[in-house]
Order: sequence, then C-alpha cells, then structure tokens
Amino acid sequence: MKKKVLFIASECVPFVKTGGLADVVGSLPKYFDKDKYEVRVIIPNYLCIGREWKEKMNFITNFYMDMAWRSQYVGIMEMEYDGIQYYFIDNEYYFAGERPYGNIYEDVEKFAFFSKAALSILPVVGYQPDIVHCHDWQTGLVPVYLKDSFHEGEFYVNMKSMITIHNLKFQGVWNIKAVQDATGLDMSYFTADKLEAFGDANYLKGGIVYADMVTTVSRTYAEEIKTPFYGEHLDGLMRARSNVLHGIVNGLDYKEWDPGADTLIYKKYTADNFRRNKWKNKLELQKELGLTQDKNVMMIGIVSRLTDQKGFDLIDAVMDEMCQDAVQIVVLGTGEARYENMFRHYAWKYSGKVAACIYYSNELAHKIYAASDAFLMPSLFEPCGLSQLMSLRYGSLPIVRETGGLKDTVEPYNEYEETGTGFSFANYNAHEMLGAVRYAQSVYYDKKRSWNKIVDRAMAADFSWNNSAKQYEELYEELTR
Repeated sequence: MKKKVLFIASECVPFVKTGGLADVVGSLPKYFDKDKYEVRVIIPNYLCIGREWKEKMNFITNFYMDMAWRSQYVGIMEMEYDGIQYYFIDNEYYFAGERPYGNIYEDVEKFAFFSKAALSILPVVGYQPDIVHCHDWQTGLVPVYLKDSFHEGEFYVNMKSMITIHNLKFQGVWNIKAVQDATGLDMSYFTADKLEAFGDANYLKGGIVYADMVTTVSRTYAEEIKTPFYGEHLDGLMRARSNVLHGIVNGLDYKEWDPGADTLIYKKYTADNFRRNKWKNKLELQKELGLTQDKNVMMIGIVSRLTDQKGFDLIDAVMDEMCQDAVQIVVLGTGEARYENMFRHYAWKYSGKVAACIYYSNELAHKIYAASDAFLMPSLFEPCGLSQLMSLRYGSLPIVRETGGLKDTVEPYNEYEETGTGFSFANYNAHEMLGAVRYAQSVYYDKKRSWNKIVDRAMAADFSWNNSAKQYEELYEELTR
C-alpha cells in the first residue's frame, strides 16, 4: 500500500515564489520513492500566478465553507505537473493582489481561510492522506484544525501532521481578538500552552504545539533554535518539543544547477575539466561587468538579499581592507538601502575591482557561481541556505560563518589532513571573517594544487534532493508506524 502524503504550503515553484520555501515545496515531492509514496500539493490560486499556468488549470468544483461567522467561497482548480498532482484553492477576495503576501493582518485571515479550505477540499477531491505535511506559519493552523473541527469526522481521524519551520523569525502573530474572529476557534485555544504567546496569537506556535512531528531545514538550526539567541522567543517551546524535532538539510535541484549542462553560463565545465574551462567564465564576466580582465585574480562572489541577517554589517566594517587585497568582488542582490548604497559606493571607489549589481537576475546569478573562485556568506543566522549548495556545485568555494545549514553543509578546509570543501569562521566578528577570507586567498595564490583538490571535493559533495527525501521518508515511516 502506498502511503499518501499531502504538502500544504503558501508558495511553490514554478507557480509562485518569494523565497526558499517555494523551492522546497516544488522540488521535494518529485524525489520520493514513487512505489511507496503518493505525494500531492495544495497551494493558493493567487491572482499573481502567471497566465501560462492559469491556462493549464482545470476547474473541479466549488462550495461554501463556514469561517467563524461568515460563509466563504472555495473553488478547486487542479493540474498535473512533472508527475505531481497539484490543487489550487480559489478565492478572489483573499488571493487577489500583486504579491502572495501583503499586510500581516490581511495575511492572518487569508491563511486561516487557506488552512481550513485545504483540509475541507480533501473529501471533495477524494484524497485521504496518511500524513499532512505543512510548511511555515502560513499553514500553522492546519494541525490545530485537524485536532479541532476536523477531528469528529472519521475521514480525518487517523491523519498525522508534520510542520516544517523554514525560518523561525516569521511566525504569523496578531492580536487574539482578530485571530479568534478570523479562525472561529474556541477561546480555550488562546492560552499560553496553545496559540497564545506574549499576549498575542501565534500561528506558528499553534502548528508546533499541535503537529505530531516538527522539522526544520538543518540539523544545526534544530539545535540552535532551542537557545534564546536563535529561538525568536519560542526557544522554551522548541526545548519542550525536542523529542519530535528533527533537522533535515534542504536539497538542490541538480538538473537546474549543473555547470556541465548550464545554458546560462559562458562556458560549461565539469568536475573533470574545471581546471581548463572554469576561468573562461571569469574572463567573460569581468568583461561584462567592466572589471579588470585577469584570469589569475581571485574573484569573490556574493548573491544574496542585502539584509542584516546575511552578515552585511561585517562586510561593511572591513570592505576597505578587503579591497586592498588582490581580489575582485562581485555582488548581486537587493535589500536594505544602506547595503545597496554601500556596495554602489565601493564599486565607484574601487572601479575595476568591485561590481555592484543592485537588482536580481537568475541568469547573472548562474554566471557569478560559474565565474567566481570563492563565495562569501557570513550570515548571522541561516536556517539552511541554498547559495552555498550552488557554490559548492559550481566549484566556487564557500567562505561561511558556522551557523545553521552553513555549518552542516560546508566542511572547513584542514591543510594537515587535506579535507574540507570550503572555509569557515565561528564568531560573528568582522575581522574573524576577514581572517577566513585572507586564509582562503593564501591557499588560492600559494597552494594552487591544494585549492584545486578542495574544488574537486566541493563539486563531488552530494546535496541533491534524493538525500533529503530519504530522510523525510524515514520520518513518515516513524509517524505512521
């Protein structure tokens, strides 16, 4: 008998994406063992989903659902894509707008509706999952509803729930009165051991309390969030739930991120021939971005949201010092104005050495991974991180801070044992970061053979989705035993 698993999430590639959550929900279901698992996915039918997808959706049916004191329209669209069955919940009142998310008070009501509707459509579409796998605060109410209004019907009684925390910082918090009004939950749910936190209602907390199992996106992050520094005020709850808390690193879609088949980069290369071909990407990128053309100079890439979380205050503190070294720095991304302007300033001050691309381009991202020798990611916290997985795949050696998924995926270079796939530093300190960058430079310039062997190991590391899917399968088995 195949086990049935249902993913419920607020975004999913290729339909709608604002962050890494969409990559996980769009990629992971394809990698489960098809003989043992049938996985389906439910997301909202946002107005902002592209027309090319809208045209492929089929309308199944619609009905009205009680939400507290009101009755709301629920339309069901469906589509099969890449061998996975998708359902889209339609309601123009909630899912209009140019973006999936807007004001938190609107989102709180929108995702209460979505969570309840996702469970309500199951008997209608004839799918009875063994496990309901929810993602982030937007679906935090699903485990709550499963134990509440859906618990009476025998259709739902044996369903197990799992919630995956992609970033604990975002929790879906609003005042209790508004949330009670939006969800229709009894006031007994809004106590300190359930949905209440610091005087407000908290969707993610509800999901963590009521789910049968809780996962997050790396082993180290699962440990970190039990501490006050990383726990975002929920560290006590994470410690209380530690018996069902597991960390599984996200995977990377190795079909899309493959330097041997990547049509977006200037010159394809593989682990076997990167010594001959990788540098050709560097020369072309230098030409495109107006940097001094030199195949021997060490190029450091940065592709990121420009925010405090990503460690840009460290870079700000030592950027002048870094620019005295024999390196080039290429930055791609948008974010806080102070960091956008900082990189623009250094690109002007050190023209030929620093390129600041303050926008986002998927094509340029691929080119930077292919062209750069090293990739800098000094995050304050990083639940999983995907950029370091891409840089490993492209043989651009990551220089990271030892936190969350960065610590789990980048093995620091050990020159005595000749092991490691990158460089790392432990403390959140600008000069410790600079020390790691300069150590990487010394290996790059003075020990070229060692550097190339690190690249060999980096490109051989396996962070494909197959790996993650196997670990999720083990947890599903445990849940349904």
